Amino acid sequence: METPRTPLAEIHDRIARACAIARRKPEEVTLVAVSKTHPAESILPLLEQGQRVFGENRVQEAQDKWPGLRERYPDAELHLIGQLQSNKAEEAAALFHVIHSLDRPSLLKALAKAFDKTGRRVPCFVQVDVGEEAQKGGCPIGKLPDLLAQARGADIPLAGLMCLPPQDIEPAPFFALLDKLARDHGLAEEQPSGRSMGLSMGMSADFETAIQLGATHIRVGSALFGARGG
Repeated sequence: METPRTPLAEIHDRIARACAIARRKPEEVTLVAVSKTHPAESILPLLEQGQRVFGENRVQEAQDKWPGLRERYPDAELHLIGQLQSNKAEEAAALFHVIHSLDRPSLLKALAKAFDKTGRRVPCFVQVDVGEEAQKGGCPIGKLPDLLAQARGADIPLAGLMCLPPQDIEPAPFFALLDKLARDHGLAEEQPSGRSMGLSMGMSADFETAIQLGATHIRVGSALFGARGG
């Protein structure tokens, strides 16, 4: 009897197919398994299957459940994908390997101070409000040049740009816009495929589209864990 394929294997197959269409290599795409709201016992099977990059929304939740997991899997990598309060910057700097939600000058200043204090300079994606939805967070497009200049001036390692397109609208134009913004603002690194580096975009419902439009990091929760993970 054939062993059923795991959700993780299915996602890897879908990534490979999307990359083939886009003439990209699957290794150009980092799968961030969105483990927010899920307990350690739900994360452990993915770790056992070889997944090493995980996304959490809240500092406190990550502090509560990841120390034990990282004792067993010290090479696990944590990405903060949710909005970050400035007063949590130091804790985030100590815990996470990448931050996807730098979106305002006050947070930038808090992170710069935290990086100096902890000695860790955590790569940051600048979250862009591509859909003009203030409730989601994100830097307004018109303020992006100033925020990027401030980040460079503060020695914040820039990983690229991140976005959350509006729900129930075709995401492709928003993904294409993020790619254009990365190129326009000097965040693109030439690859053999000609795609830009540093684009955190695409989730369970639309990551294939995001990959075809240049995503380097996709944030997949519900397709791996079930609906509760987002």
